[in-house]
Amino acid sequence: MPDATALAGTLQQTLTMATPLLLAALGETVVQKSGVVNVGMEGMMLCGAFGATLATLWTGNPLIGVAAGAGVGILTALLLAAVAVRMAADQIVCGIVINLLAMGVTGTVYQRMFGRREVGLSTASLPHVIGDQTVLFVLAIAMVPAIWYWLAHTRSGLELRACGEQPIAANAAGIDVLNIRTLCTLFGGAMAGIAGSCLSVGSSNTFVPEMTAGRGYIALAIVTAGRWSPSGCLAAALVFGFADALQYRGQSIGIHISKDLLLALPYIATLAILAVGFAGRGGPAALGVSYRQEG
Repeated sequence: MPDATALAGTLQQTLTMATPLLLAALGETVVQKSGVVNVGMEGMMLCGAFGATLATLWTGNPLIGVAAGAGVGILTALLLAAVAVRMAADQIVCGIVINLLAMGVTGTVYQRMFGRREVGLSTASLPHVIGDQTVLFVLAIAMVPAIWYWLAHTRSGLELRACGEQPIAANAAGIDVLNIRTLCTLFGGAMAGIAGSCLSVGSSNTFVPEMTAGRGYIALAIVTAGRWSPSGCLAAALVFGFADALQYRGQSIGIHISKDLLLALPYIATLAILAVGFAGRGGPAALGVSYRQEG
């Protein structure tokens, strides 16, 4: 039987792994509710992680780093908003381009700035406020009811959902569909940037190229598995976080399976939560459908 210390460590690791996924997934939930699919979350998270690292190195303050990460995420999202939302280009293709561009830019700049260092890149880390968790964990949990209430019980939330369900009817009712979709895309970029910051100055105190390791795509799967609900995203993020934590702590809590299978668990969990999501109701009716403003 695993001891209490091992179980507590696994729980803390689960929460740590789930936090950036939840942050990104909550932002993407808002984006998709407006009718836009942001496949570029991976790139926005990566840019946010790098921006947070640079700002923390320059200022010594990881909170400023997180703010910088959010800002970089917004700047990256501006590209998606301009091309996919305003110019009605294919949202999936635009997102993939952003991911490839982010990998190339961050990798190149990192090598130019730090590639010849004899010691690893190290920054200050966010302080822990609850066990091993940082203030970003508190933010992620607080955002779950806040976003739910906003979407379900406010006029702006209703207008946002109308843009994702019936954009033509929303426009006829006087709602500016393009502006709402643009603002939602920027909000999703900010959340993705904060999620990336969570990886670089929250979970660790360093940056390495491609450190997001597919988490942006996993956050997309979490939105689907959570059925476009903040509480559903929380549950799906915890499932993936637990699967990810087992990579490091599976043996200590008595799970004696091959190391290769433990390493594969997060990806098995991704497939499982996608299957659950696709088995349920669909997303917004106009999800992924580009819209051109009439008049």
